[in-house]
Amino acid sequence: MGTETQAADNSAIVQRTFSDRKRTNILKKAEQLTIVFLLPKVPKFISPNVLTLIGALGSGFVFLAFVLGTYVTNWYLFLGIVGLAINWLGDSLDGRLAYYRNIPRRWYGFALDIIADWIGIVLIGFGYYIYAKNGTQIVAFAFVALYGWSIIISQLRYKITNEYSIDSGLVGPTELRFIIAFILIVEVLFQGSITYLAGLITIVLFIINIIDSLKLLKLGDLKDKSQE
Repeated sequence: MGTETQAADNSAIVQRTFSDRKRTNILKKAEQLTIVFLLPKVPKFISPNVLTLIGALGSGFVFLAFVLGTYVTNWYLFLGIVGLAINWLGDSLDGRLAYYRNIPRRWYGFALDIIADWIGIVLIGFGYYIYAKNGTQIVAFAFVALYGWSIIISQLRYKITNEYSIDSGLVGPTELRFIIAFILIVEVLFQGSITYLAGLITIVLFIINIIDSLKLLKLGDLKDKSQE
């Protein structure tokens, strides 16, 4: 009976905490359960805005890891994995904490989240730009540009469907963090591999953005026809 009650309570918390967005990513269930587990443990003096700052600092750690990996030793790239974890913690809990505490600022939080995400990805991209060699810096630029494209797609989708989603099908920001962490680990073990892996993920992002853009245009066309 106690287990059933706890499950019902968790379900209610999940529904309230994630009521403002639709998630479709592979790690959705595990991620949401982890967030629900962590939210009650966040000290009262830590506000959603502080968590947003923590997330941005995590991206700063990834930037620092690339800089140290360039000028000291590439073993410092492992620091980037810590940064990605910190970024996930701040970025995933900030808005959720507001909903959990029943103090959501929907439009303020929406705007702040997008701005913080953009700053974070620019820091990571710029860090890789410093680390990249032999003319492969273009990959860093392409990665930032493609991520920005995906942000634009998510905002346009929200405008057309009134349903906010930060995922591209089964892949969302959390999965992308895991992919970047994997690339960092492989680069430490096999120096120079990052050029090929980063290039591959950039190509995949380009394909995903093309597919999502075509779907978006189709949604826009259907909405136009429904309003005729």
